[in-house]
Amino acid sequence: MAAELFAAKPYDEVLMEDVAQRAAVSRALLYRHFPSKRDLFAAVYRQAADQLLVETRIDPSSPLLPQVRAGLDRHIDYFAANRHTVLAANRVLAGDPVIQAVVLDEMAVLRERLLGTDTLGGIPAELVSAVLMSWLVFVRTLCVDWLTKETCSRGELRDICLGALTGALAPLMAPGPLTAPFPGAGQSGVQ
Repeated sequence: MAAELFAAKPYDEVLMEDVAQRAAVSRALLYRHFPSKRDLFAAVYRQAADQLLVETRIDPSSPLLPQVRAGLDRHIDYFAANRHTVLAANRVLAGDPVIQAVVLDEMAVLRERLLGTDTLGGIPAELVSAVLMSWLVFVRTLCVDWLTKETCSRGELRDICLGALTGALAPLMAPGPLTAPFPGAGQSGVQ
C-alpha cells in the first residue's frame, strides 16, 4: 500500500494517515513499525531495490551487453512507473543517510556483479571498479534528470547509458564485444 502511495504522489503529499487507512491498520500500529514517514519510505525503497537486484542478475557465462541492456530496461521501467518514489529518494531525501545507503548498496551490488564477469578480465580490478561505480552514478543522475524532463525516449536513455559504459571501458580493453562500436578501442588500454 505504501509503495503505491509513494509512487502515485510526491513524497510531501503522502500522509501516514492515508497509508494506515489504505492498509486497513491503525495509525498506532503503523507508527509502531515505522516511527516516521522517512522510515516507511526507506523500507519501501529498500524492498524495491532488493527486487530490482533479484530481477537483474548477471550470468557470467552469457554475453554481458545484452544482460546490461535488459537490466537497464528493467530499471528504467521501474523508474518510470515509480517516478515520485525515485525522485523522492534522489532529490527530496538525497541527503538522508539511510536512503543514500539503500542507493549505494544497490550500486555496490551491481558493480560487484559486473566485476564478476569474464568480459572485464585483464583490467586492474581497482581501475575497472572505479569506472563501473562512476558509470552507475552517471546512470542514476541521467535517469533522475530524465524523470524530471524526459528529454529523450526510454530507448534513447538506455542506449546513452550503454554507450557511456562501453565508451568508459573501451580505452582499457582489448578489442572485443564491448569495444566493437569504438574504432581504435583497446589500442591505448591496459593489457
